[in-house]
Amino acid sequence: MKIRNIFLALLGLIMLSASFAQVAPLYPAEKVKVAYVPIMKFATMYVAENRGIFDKYGLDVEINRVKSGTEAIAFLTEGQIDVGGIAIVTSLWNGWNQGLDIRIIAPGALEPFENSPTKFMISKALEGSTMADLAGKTVAMAGGPGSGAEYLSSKALAQGGLTIRDVNIVKTGNADIPAAFANGSIDAALLGSPYADQVEQAGTAVALATNLTPGLMTVAFVGSGKFVNERPEVAKRFALALLEAARLMQGDDYLAAENMDSYLSYVNATPESITNGKRVVYDTNQVIPVDGLADIEATHRSNGRTQYKEPIDLNNVVDSSFMDWARDILGAQ
Repeated sequence: MKIRNIFLALLGLIMLSASFAQVAPLYPAEKVKVAYVPIMKFATMYVAENRGIFDKYGLDVEINRVKSGTEAIAFLTEGQIDVGGIAIVTSLWNGWNQGLDIRIIAPGALEPFENSPTKFMISKALEGSTMADLAGKTVAMAGGPGSGAEYLSSKALAQGGLTIRDVNIVKTGNADIPAAFANGSIDAALLGSPYADQVEQAGTAVALATNLTPGLMTVAFVGSGKFVNERPEVAKRFALALLEAARLMQGDDYLAAENMDSYLSYVNATPESITNGKRVVYDTNQVIPVDGLADIEATHRSNGRTQYKEPIDLNNVVDSSFMDWARDILGAQ
């Protein structure tokens, strides 16, 4: 059995090497300008750059940090960048409805399938309450109306038959929510790490709902219309590099020295925070979860946060062809 396993492993490496050989690097190297929000959910790009995967496929990738996805979207529409690493928020859906010419070409990291660090918390004073008991209560969330936090809060409230219209929403920064719990000015909040841990340790709040959206994609790599339509061979290789990087970040390899160097080059973190924190999930097949996107859009629309009433055609939002091509090259896992 051991010899057979070794043989199969060697065969897999040979097939993988053959797949790599099928893709010639672009020559001369093609410039790709990227703007990204510095979070770990875009780490496939950091690894692809620092470990020379982009170079291997003939891509000269210039990576620029921005403060927000809104800034990246502006650069995309103005033609200043080719790819953006951004969160999928309401303004994007409204833009797509109005003909915004950008497409999702690759996923960022996914929400954990279990033990998610993102939790819907209630005040310690309400411990023992059900979700339905929150009707009329004050719920804090970063980003406020139309944000990712509101989407996740909507999913939590739905467990008790409630919508965002049944609670009093207050826009509160994540860093300010622990103090709000402590002074009693809020009853509930959507929190992620490290703030969820902080309020639990302080004894001011407890988790009421966790694992709200297992495997959901809330951030993505989006390409400008010009990049997607006029430079498809470049976009294919960009997707291929991300897929290869994702496969170098699984299991124990997540904390491999080369990967850690890559993470720390692009996010404000310490080795300790990455080592001890909840690991981010990177799909080894880099499939764009269209069903999850449809649910995000439908929820924001139901919440009255969009400027339109009818569902958007996701064919105008997602272009899976580049990652499908990359997966054909490397094989599905």
